[in-house]
Amino acid sequence: MDVKIQSIHFDATEQLQSFIQKKTSKLEKFHDDIKAVEVMLKVVKPETAINKEAGIKVIVPSGDLYANKICDSFEQAVDEALEAVEKQLVKHKEKLRNK
Repeated sequence: MDVKIQSIHFDATEQLQSFIQKKTSKLEKFHDDIKAVEVMLKVVKPETAINKEAGIKVIVPSGDLYANKICDSFEQAVDEALEAVEKQLVKHKEKLRNK
């Protein structure tokens, strides 16, 4: 599984990148055939408190799944977006199984 991290208008720290790598690797237990995961990080409006946005796109053979969250920290935004993607992966796998 290929993980791409894109940080827009800032440089993601090594700590943040390793956190994302660790968290996204857990997606494999929800779906066997994940081709790639793309994580997009950006700061929305610097003057507001809740301004860290994380968008996660999971590429599987039969389509793409996407979740986007805005929180106080990138770690929290990534966690919440991953939860949403996990739910989508479970539903997606059930649909494939029922066909």
